[in-house]
Amino acid sequence: MTVDLAPLLNDEPAHIVLLVMDGLGGFATAERGSELEEAHTPNLDRLATEGTCGLVLPTGPGITAGSGPGHLGLFGYDPTQYELGRGVLAAVGVGFPLEPGDVAARGNLALLDDAGNVTDRRAGRISDDRAVPLVDVLNERVAVDGAEVFFQHISEHRVLIVLRGDGLDARIPDLDPQRTGVPPKSPTARHPDAQRTADLLARVDDQVRAALEDQDADVLLMRGFDTLQDLPHMDELFGVTAATVARYPMYRGVASLVGMEVLPKPADRAAQVAAMRDHWDDFDYFFMHEKETDRAGHDGDWDDKVAAIEAIDALVPDIVDLGPDVLVVSGDHSSPTQLSGHSWHPVPTLMWGPRVGRDAVTSFGERACAGGLLGQRATNELMPIMLAAAGRLEKYGA
Repeated sequence: MTVDLAPLLNDEPAHIVLLVMDGLGGFATAERGSELEEAHTPNLDRLATEGTCGLVLPTGPGITAGSGPGHLGLFGYDPTQYELGRGVLAAVGVGFPLEPGDVAARGNLALLDDAGNVTDRRAGRISDDRAVPLVDVLNERVAVDGAEVFFQHISEHRVLIVLRGDGLDARIPDLDPQRTGVPPKSPTARHPDAQRTADLLARVDDQVRAALEDQDADVLLMRGFDTLQDLPHMDELFGVTAATVARYPMYRGVASLVGMEVLPKPADRAAQVAAMRDHWDDFDYFFMHEKETDRAGHDGDWDDKVAAIEAIDALVPDIVDLGPDVLVVSGDHSSPTQLSGHSWHPVPTLMWGPRVGRDAVTSFGERACAGGLLGQRATNELMPIMLAAAGRLEKYGA
């Protein structure tokens, strides 16, 4: 984005809805299409037929994006300029009172074999009622000289870890190897100033393993180390009064950091739509998020990812009935089930609304979107196009 949008913004009434299917993208093989292409999506196909489509790249060609940068791009931020670790996003999402200088990380309760290699990065998708007591044990038994250590359960296997003390530095690489069959990584420092923090984390890791002995998990795989940062808010940059109806803490967290109002947590997908309806007159930009597509991608579960896409498709008419001026459907990154994780593949995207225009695309899928008028572009370039289609940008120049 080379033009400063601020002088072009107006306050014309309009509503924008961003529907994010986490990890939406995939890829076709010789045997079949992607999960999105194979799913039965009559409502999304209708939007694609009536609107414009394209492919977006969250962080550049060939770069696999995490959820943080992927969402920042969708919100219009350059994710290479504003980098957020999962730890801070998780902390903000669960309402942990982070203080300047704290170092936060996201951890996975995980299982090891007798040789110390990771066998399951999510401890069998441990349930909340089994995970919460383990986090309580960690808070009771883990203590190191030189820093306070806090643990807070997020959901299932996910745990927030916060170190608080003087002289901490978040320049620590991930301890999570992101694969099985290898041991967790040892804490190291990317900068000499972070060596003390790495040493503290090594002691924390030892105590966590001792505390979890004979429990339902063996270790906490930590990643996304970061400290609290200030980001310019969406109302300053894009002139929108934004709110989120996301359910998962991390995405509520990143929404909060960019200045969105975080509405009370909805119980399910339908409740997200109902919350937007209830607050329709209070905000002009809504962020709705669906996690199950990404979860199925990570699990390598083709059928579950297809089912999650189809479940969202069934809700599309209710979203359209709200009357948005612009509706965008996209993902923060691709999570093909063939790879059981995030990937670099472009993310299919559609934009629909009375001023969006129409191209020749008639179905919502990766190969179809490749021929759409949105083209292939950086994810953060969607925001000015959304604003323009909503009538929120004035002409540039004489």
